[in-house]
Amino acid sequence: MWPYHPELLATPVPRYTSFPTAAEFTDAVGTDDYARALSRVSGEVSLYVHIPFCEKICWYCGCNTGAANRKERLANYLDALQEEIALVAEALPEGARVTRLSFGGGSPNAVSPVDFVRLFNALTVWFRFGRPEVSIELDPRTMTENWVEVLASVGATRASLGVQTFDAQLQAAIGRVQPAELIERTTGWLRQSGVTSLNFDLMYGLPGQDMAALRDSIDRSSGLGADRIALFGYAHVPHIIARQRRIDAGALPDQDTRFAMAAEGFERLSDAGYAPVGFDHFALPGDAIAVAAEQGRLHRNFQGFTDDAADCLIGLGASAISILPGLIAQNEKNAGRYRMKLSQGRFPASLGVAKTADDARRGAVIEQLLCDGKAIVAEDLRREAAPRLAPFVQAGLCAFTVRELAIAPGGLPYARSIAAQFDPYPQHSPRRFSSAV
Repeated sequence: MWPYHPELLATPVPRYTSFPTAAEFTDAVGTDDYARALSRVSGEVSLYVHIPFCEKICWYCGCNTGAANRKERLANYLDALQEEIALVAEALPEGARVTRLSFGGGSPNAVSPVDFVRLFNALTVWFRFGRPEVSIELDPRTMTENWVEVLASVGATRASLGVQTFDAQLQAAIGRVQPAELIERTTGWLRQSGVTSLNFDLMYGLPGQDMAALRDSIDRSSGLGADRIALFGYAHVPHIIARQRRIDAGALPDQDTRFAMAAEGFERLSDAGYAPVGFDHFALPGDAIAVAAEQGRLHRNFQGFTDDAADCLIGLGASAISILPGLIAQNEKNAGRYRMKLSQGRFPASLGVAKTADDARRGAVIEQLLCDGKAIVAEDLRREAAPRLAPFVQAGLCAFTVRELAIAPGGLPYARSIAAQFDPYPQHSPRRFSSAV
């Protein structure tokens, strides 16, 4: 179905969940910049609350997370998070109201249901809520029935499960052993609690994975009624993520096989009735994200593809990232330094980038290409990018019209690589990105 041009996928590229990307963050952005940006926030705001703990650490995971095996450390973190909630809420202008509230990690269910309710109550006390859409990431391995009542009480309607694969051998190879019964039981509990949009995260390119194992995981996910499925390619970067050294690199599929897996996943999910959302997300036709994609209202932020149209995303917690007027800021990654700043009454922002007008227009082109498969391109950007895009155009993967650049159906897996041609930063960045497919 998809034409294969390995030379056009050879250069690793960002996932473009922001522009500029996190690779361009520096310590030139700090607490004062963050405070000024907060003071300019108005209208609809999305909140993201980061819980950087898991009961068990998966070897493949690139998230900023640690083991939730010390109650004191977890309690201290939640205390600091409460302090940040109060600090940020007091700094927001009165016109700002929260319309989206997301909990991620790590695993939010690494904390006890009681602690989670306390955290949620603090958010409702300090922020002005406008009947927000509530979503949460969950780990099936540590899910208990107590969470059913908790999720129902906070009004969570969206949830995401880290499934990755149903194959027991593959689970052992990546350090995430979770029998199918746990996933099935958690799915039932979430439906019981009122979750109407349930996402399963799946992965291809895992060590020892073959096409049969991939098909089985896709079929089981659709059989359990997942409303959304995100199919990601595993990014093996042990030089950045030390825990990945436990994974057998010699058993990883080669690039040709990875491409075939991505193509098989796309076709199989499409045949199962899922609408493609971008390149690696899929949703049942009635799901909000599928409707947004169909209507041209799809966006992209640090949570991936979304129907969230809010201009401001405020991240709370260690390593959380905020997208604010003219600024992208990231909190301290180290939980100890995060707590220390808050104990001094200071915002914990420590890295980031100030967005220029040129960043804004380039970012708009990149987002439109990834979300809509086409973008209006200014003449100067077109002239600049045309030589770099020539191989993609010659291969029939994209084409310029009078005002637009459009990605062909067969060019979908090359979308990130095509979008990257409008990014002036990667050649200057020391950071290495993941494979485009």
